[in-house]
Amino acid sequence: MPQTQQLIDTLKYALKAQKKTYADVARALDLSEASVKRLFGDRNLSLLRLEQVCQLVDLEISDLVQLMNQRAQHITQLSRAQEEEIAGDHILLLVTVCALNRWSLQEILANYRISETDAIHRLARLDRLKIIELLPGNRIKLLISPNFHWIENGPIQQLFHSRLQDDFFNSRFDRQTERLVVVNGMLSKRNNAVLQKKMQRLAREFDELNDEDAGLPLDQRFGVTMVIAMSDWRFGLFSGLQR
Repeated sequence: MPQTQQLIDTLKYALKAQKKTYADVARALDLSEASVKRLFGDRNLSLLRLEQVCQLVDLEISDLVQLMNQRAQHITQLSRAQEEEIAGDHILLLVTVCALNRWSLQEILANYRISETDAIHRLARLDRLKIIELLPGNRIKLLISPNFHWIENGPIQQLFHSRLQDDFFNSRFDRQTERLVVVNGMLSKRNNAVLQKKMQRLAREFDELNDEDAGLPLDQRFGVTMVIAMSDWRFGLFSGLQR
């Protein structure tokens, strides 16, 4: 990731740490909140605006760079062997998902039939993988970078494709908390690329909302999986009619 993008992501982290919202930034920059969301979503802040937002959280740009370098030490991706270790142990996978969603040990034990010994053992394995730091009292501190991601078509994604996608799509998507949108059409390569960028922006916004809600009690949050996909339409339904 380019350093300017990392710097802006670090600034978002600093804003969240001081409970500053996009509305606060909008007032400081004399812009609309929608414009601020677009600037951060596109990671497109001028040096002047970067300085102005830094002032909002009492930081110099040099302080921001230092914070960025500290956060850069956190991992962005596991090795294939590490992903295979997680994918091969369903309890470890469950504890990993819970930890990534900022569950405490007590919340894991209260919601799943896992012994405390087994849960702590898995948390210790995540500590060795540098995904978390297991603190005194079995408190969990996440060590992953904000742009942490699973290996593309790696063990975790393959597990999703082979085992979990059927569960995901086994729904009518008719509940208030669900939505399925299927569209098709014909795009140029240029507009295909434009749409892919918008999909990446939406994924970042999902992460931002997830971070925003991380401090809420568990009974006010529920698991959400969002799949964003785009592929060539190969006319499979009409293949027998093609010349």
